[in-house]
Formats: sequence, structure tokens, C-alpha cells
Amino acid sequence: MQSNTKKKTVVVVGGVAGGMSFAARYRRLNLDDEIIVVDKNPYVSFANCGLPYHISEEIPEREDLIVVSEKTIRDRFRIDVRAEEEVVRIVPEEKKICTETKAGEKKEIAYDILVLSPGAKPIRLDIEGLASHPAVFTLRNIPDLDRIKGALAGTQPKSATVIGGGFIGLEVAESLKNAGLEVAIVQISDHVLPPFDPEMAVFAEKELTDHGVKVLTNNSVEKVEGKKLTLQDGSELESDLLLMSVGVAPETGFLEGSGIELGMKDGIKVDEHYRTSVPEIYAIGDSIIVKHTITGEDVMIALAGPANRQGRQLADMLSGYDHDLSGSLGTSIVRIFDRAFASTGLNESQLEGRNYQPIHLIGKSNAGYFPGSEDILLKLIYDKDSREILGAQAVGKKGVDKRIDVIATAIKAGLRADRLQELELSYSPPYGSAKDIINLAGYFAENVMLGLTDPIQISELADYEKRGHRVIDVRTAKEYERGHIDGAKNVPLDEIRDRLDEFEKDEKYVVHCRSSVRSYNAERILKAEGYHVKNLDGSFVYFAANFPDRIVRD
Repeated sequence: MQSNTKKKTVVVVGGVAGGMSFAARYRRLNLDDEIIVVDKNPYVSFANCGLPYHISEEIPEREDLIVVSEKTIRDRFRIDVRAEEEVVRIVPEEKKICTETKAGEKKEIAYDILVLSPGAKPIRLDIEGLASHPAVFTLRNIPDLDRIKGALAGTQPKSATVIGGGFIGLEVAESLKNAGLEVAIVQISDHVLPPFDPEMAVFAEKELTDHGVKVLTNNSVEKVEGKKLTLQDGSELESDLLLMSVGVAPETGFLEGSGIELGMKDGIKVDEHYRTSVPEIYAIGDSIIVKHTITGEDVMIALAGPANRQGRQLADMLSGYDHDLSGSLGTSIVRIFDRAFASTGLNESQLEGRNYQPIHLIGKSNAGYFPGSEDILLKLIYDKDSREILGAQAVGKKGVDKRIDVIATAIKAGLRADRLQELELSYSPPYGSAKDIINLAGYFAENVMLGLTDPIQISELADYEKRGHRVIDVRTAKEYERGHIDGAKNVPLDEIRDRLDEFEKDEKYVVHCRSSVRSYNAERILKAEGYHVKNLDGSFVYFAANFPDRIVRD
């Protein structure tokens, strides 16, 4: 623990997750040092992630978003909070910062240790005519929220367009829809939820459209004329409100001339102790470049969890307690109306050149025979050579958070994909299954590793068909009649042994069912008889969601 023979002045630039976590922890470990928190915003401790939910008043009281009041921070922790005071310059050679208050008063604050936690700012697109729109917003802090709430109460808008289909954009879209507006989302890429792979993100788009939100992918707003928006494809939207949610950028402009080294996207470079390139200056939170847990590469992850953790770790380090840092995974979750969408680690677009295997499963949130159980769709990606878990994505109404959190923990612990079958997870019919979907993922991965099943991806089916593979649907006849892949032949699993004469040894087959379980059994039966068989990974549920034009309904 740090010696307190000499009182130090520790200045923290920026509050909220990183800055306030640092300040509170540092105070508990160092009772005599002076701690000053400077923040250009009016609130230094608020629930940033809760902001979208006050738009529709699902969080009814604005005050509920204030985590800790300035009075409590001062009284309980003896921290000098200076809100609405902006840092305009750092002078490392004199160990001081220069600030300016909201009233225009210029000040200087000397420090022994300087901790930077300025966070990130919303990116605003440069769109032709944007200034002509009467109501353009971003959402990052409580003043932003107040402006949006003021517009809803004042002009009583009927429509809104959200530019950007990431986590915050979708949360805002949901809240605006729940507030009674007609909502459109414009997303420049081919799917919403960029951390997800396309075949998983399609379920998010369906959830949005099922609740009346218009989703426009592969598109962008090119021109604004008052409330009229002209899109890249030439179509037009009328929108009373325009919300920009296209990501964030590090709030590091004030560091110019400080000598602090910046890197990707103007993020702050730090070492394994959060030290910047300038002595006695440290940095944490959304503005810093971190190492990805899996790849070890530089990434920027603007999430509250990592920022809180970094604040506490730095306070420990400056107090004599070291930490072995394992980087960040970017584990995150979002609710879109009735379903949750969660991910951890890497997606396929981040794995170019790596020998990896994706697998898709469908399981239950709890015992299927217990009332209220719901489907969970899970994608697991692992390295074929090392068996290392590389990432996961999950969708469902219940239990999604638990499953992704378990996998995120497994990644941090270095657990191999096939070892997921060994995890002993709590089980009772209202809460889980004796064979949890996490365990099933381990079984599935092991079967692939042992060569007991040979999965192909739904995106590959058309190519396999062109190469002569015949598609066999092993669901029941009633399931087949309700909807099937065009060209698929129905041979129910329970009839397959009695109908082997319908298969040819010189033919190649792709089998599928609803979720790949029955088709795995069919694959094993046919392979034992000498047939060449592949199993459609994810089977009908994933295929039908992604290729609806290929589904025939009798």
C-alpha cells in the first residue's frame, strides 16, 4: 500500500464510470490525499446506459439516472467535485491543467498525479443540409436526454429517424416507438447490430419490423431539407426528429500540445499500468486503447463495465496493489422489444485468415416441459487448431445474458470449446435444463472435432446443391407441410431406416431438421450405412430466417 507520509493531489479529468470508480476506490485506499474531479458536464455520476429508457419513461424519474449526487460524493468521500468546468489544456512540465468554467472563468489546477477519463463523444455526420432540420440530436449524457424529452413534450413529434443500428441506436429506436412515434432506422451496412454476424442479426431486424419499426439497411442519409431526408437509394423520409447514433470517438481534443501519445482513432495509448507517454499522467475508460483478450491487438471498447474495472485497477496500482490485466472482450447485450441480443469476443468478420469453426444451436431457457420456457439461439465460434473459444452470439426472450456471461467467463479462463460440456450449471426446471445449451455447445464442438458430424453453414447450402448434394428434411410430415426448403425431400427421422432404399450410394446428401439435433441422428444412421452426408448447421430455423425466399409453404 502507498505510503501517505506526503499528501498528494490527484486530479481526475472526467467522472461517470471510469473517473468516479477510480476516485472512490482511491479514496478508500488513501484517506489523506486530495482528490479533485473535473468534468465539463453538469453531472459526474449518472447512469449513461439508462438514458434511452427515460425517453419512453420506462425509467419514470429522471433523478433515478443520477447514481450518486455531488453532495454525497463530497460528504462521504471528501472528493472535490468541479462540474461544468472544462479542461482546455494540460501543461505537463508544470504539472498543471488549465480549465474554464461555464461562466467563462479561467483556472489552473496543480497535480501530483493526473488521471484522464474524458470518455467519448458521439460522432456527428457531415450531411448536406443537416442544419436545416429543426430537431437533430445525439444521446450521450443527461443534457442530451433533456433536449430530446423537451422536443417530445414541446412539438409533440409524430415521427423519428435513427441513423445507426448499433446498440444505442436500437435502444433509442425502441424507446421512441414505445413513446408513440413512427420510427425508421437507417443503417449503412447490410445489417443492424454490427457486433453480430449477419445470420444472427437478421433476428434483430425481424424483431424491429414485427414491432412496426422500419429498417433500411445498405443505406444512408445523403441530404436533409427541413424535415425531408433523402437517402442514398433515392427514397425519401419525412422525420420530425433526427437521432444520430453512428458510434463514438475519444474525447481527446484537449490533449493537443500535451505530448501525450495518441493512436488509433485518436485514442490514448497506455501501457499495462494505464500510464500514458507522459510521466504521472494516466488514462482509463472509453478514450483509451486496450488489448483484446483473444487477439492481443489494439482495440477501442466504449463500455461501462471495462471503464469501471479500469478505474478500480488503476486506483489499486497507484496504491501499491498490482493487477495482471487480461484485456477486454467487448461483452455486451441489448434488449430489442421482446428479445435480448448478446455477444462476446470476436465475430466472423474479425477472423479473416484464422482457421475457425462456427456452430449454431437452438436450446431452451429452462426445461422445455416447464411453462414459460423460450428458445435460445446460440452461435459459438472456436479455433479449429487450438480449440480456443473465439466468440459467441445469442438471441432469445429469456436466459440470454446468463449464457453469454458464462461463455465470456470461459474465454477469460482459457477454457476450450469442447470443455463447455464439463461446466456444472445450476439446474431446476424453472431456471435451466439438465443439459444446458452451454453444455450442448460443448457436445456439438466435440462431435465436430471427433469427426462425428460434418456441418455446413446455411450460406453454403446453395453451393453444395450446385455440386449435386440433395437436401433431405428429416422433420415430421406436418412440419414439412408448414414450410420447407425448396427442393428438399421429406424423410422423417423415425422412418429413415425403413426407407434406405430411397438413398443412393453414389449420391451426396445434406440433412436438416429444425435445429440440427434430429438431423445429426440421421447423419449418423446414413453414414453408418456408407452414405456421404453433411449436416446443415442451424437447420431450418436459421435457414428460413435468412433465406425466406427459398421457403415453400403448402
